[in-house]
Amino acid sequence: MISLSVPGRVCLFGEHSDWAAGYRRMNGEIPKGFAIIAGTNQAVHAEVRAHPSKFVFRAKLDDGIMQGPFEIPMEAASLLAAAREGGFISYAAGVAYQVLTRFEVEGLEINNTHTDLPVKKGLSSSAAVCVLVARAFNRVYGLNLSVRDEMDLAYRGEVTTPSRCGRLDQGCAYGNRPILMTFDGDHVDVHELSVPRNLHLLIVDLQAAKDTRKILSDLNQCYPFAQTVEQKAVQEYLGPVNDRLVHAAVEALARGDAEELGRLMIEAQEEFDRNMRPVCPTELEAPVLHRLLAYEPLQSLVWGGKGVGSQGDGAAQFVARDEGSRRKAIGIIRDQLGMSCLELTLRGPSRVRKAVIPAAGFGTRLFPATKAVKKELFPIVDRDGRIKPVLLTIIEEALSAGIEKIALIVQPEDRDLFERVFCAPPRAENLNRLSLEDRQYAEYLVDVGRRLTFLPQQKQEGFGHAVYCAREWVGDEPFLLLLGDHLYRSDVELSCAQQVVNAYAHAGRSVIGLRPAPGNEVHHFGCVTGSWQEEGSLLDVSELCEKPSREEAEARLRVDAMNAGEFLTVSGLYVLTAKVFDYLEAAIRSDRREQGEFQLTSCLEQLRREEGCSGLVVRGRRFDIGNPEAYLRAIHEFRHG
Repeated sequence: MISLSVPGRVCLFGEHSDWAAGYRRMNGEIPKGFAIIAGTNQAVHAEVRAHPSKFVFRAKLDDGIMQGPFEIPMEAASLLAAAREGGFISYAAGVAYQVLTRFEVEGLEINNTHTDLPVKKGLSSSAAVCVLVARAFNRVYGLNLSVRDEMDLAYRGEVTTPSRCGRLDQGCAYGNRPILMTFDGDHVDVHELSVPRNLHLLIVDLQAAKDTRKILSDLNQCYPFAQTVEQKAVQEYLGPVNDRLVHAAVEALARGDAEELGRLMIEAQEEFDRNMRPVCPTELEAPVLHRLLAYEPLQSLVWGGKGVGSQGDGAAQFVARDEGSRRKAIGIIRDQLGMSCLELTLRGPSRVRKAVIPAAGFGTRLFPATKAVKKELFPIVDRDGRIKPVLLTIIEEALSAGIEKIALIVQPEDRDLFERVFCAPPRAENLNRLSLEDRQYAEYLVDVGRRLTFLPQQKQEGFGHAVYCAREWVGDEPFLLLLGDHLYRSDVELSCAQQVVNAYAHAGRSVIGLRPAPGNEVHHFGCVTGSWQEEGSLLDVSELCEKPSREEAEARLRVDAMNAGEFLTVSGLYVLTAKVFDYLEAAIRSDRREQGEFQLTSCLEQLRREEGCSGLVVRGRRFDIGNPEAYLRAIHEFRHG
């Protein structure tokens, strides 16, 4: 089984602009649409696996009642008929139909274990189900779809049903992070946004009623050509006014400016009321919404708020002043107004506290020395003239980046050896023979050992498998990953590891450390390409390739502004989000090996497609001690490098 979760979505700004911009097909003077959406902190959760001949779906919605199992033959005609019937299962069947007509897949079994996402509350629960089905096929059958591909499949699947959703809803495919969506006719662009610090929002179910169909019907009468003053006002709001508000909100998010975000919500609601309400007054007067937005006890707790979705008396959203204010506001809304709330936190980058170092390899290229000494414990002379085990130098590299806890992936039979090195002082008779400085260093080693956790790799099945052994220990946090046979020497004040950790804090997504290498060396390393975010430093990675030939690199892995014949290769330093474990688990469970082992690079490529990935050209040198020539060179150059 593979575990999956897909959140709902909240439209922070730009509701209605998706379908309005669709009329650009008929009237080119209609402006593009823009919207900011964010995934909710609640989701549809499921376990999925292949089925030989059927599409099977069991659903447990927010009422906790199990529906199904629904079983449909994995045949185009059967799936299409189920999609067109309507009802809950139609969404899932519609996506399965779209997948079957495009890919060679067999059946699928989805067990929706629980749903904490409220259904039919304007949070796009149906879109979440559609994305869940698209993602399940992608993971189970290794279709190598990007998030954008999954989003498009989910949209095609939903419009196969009687539903007529806009292009906005399936943006929940991008998860909890906010995204800017641009709509131009049938075309949709997605730009991922990041925030430097946590922003605390709340979503309120107004416990009232609205007629969404009437709202949409009346507003659509204003397109494609506005005939009246009221219709022109609608096009003005969904065009230039919306453009200005959305892009101002993008800037506020980039600064982490909650106060400005709240002010923009207030302005957006005022503009909506002025320009949109006259077209559908019976639904958009929204007395319950406006009483809540103006409720005096909330004003000191929030920066501002507005309606959600199609507007009307459906749901509202607020930007709270801080987490404590949000808790107080939720209590007031619940106890005094009898309305239920959901929390939505737009999270800034989590601090990187943990590091993982695989140290379970045999060291084949260094045999027979590795029969006597683990390669990670080979000696190296540091700048201070002290002879250290290689692994200690790597651990110190991690500690230099502010890492608090380190997991060493080891063979079970080697655990005692590593614990003796890092966790136990020398025997008393030997300790007394050391100089005062060395006795103090022995205490330092024991202090380092307190930060270490030893995780067993029962069977050595590749780098990806070694990393996967840390899944439970890492949890949901981002983590620094270092190789057990690579040393680093920075050319600047910051260590190489600190540079990568800082890049993660800046980019807000996974970062791969990179170094330039000539074409005749690329077949030894992972190699990337992409476009510069900061030329010569930070790269938006568009493809990863494991050990390409020089011809492959020349054909598709060149990067602008690099020297002729030079490519960007993986340096062995990474900061990764915990999402990478999902892809490693899928590869291991389905036994997708590469050269007989489970590798990391292909899973990083999947991570890049779903979450995006940056590459940092590390300012420093890397020393690979994995073969005799490299180890000899490291001995000579590391101390003075």
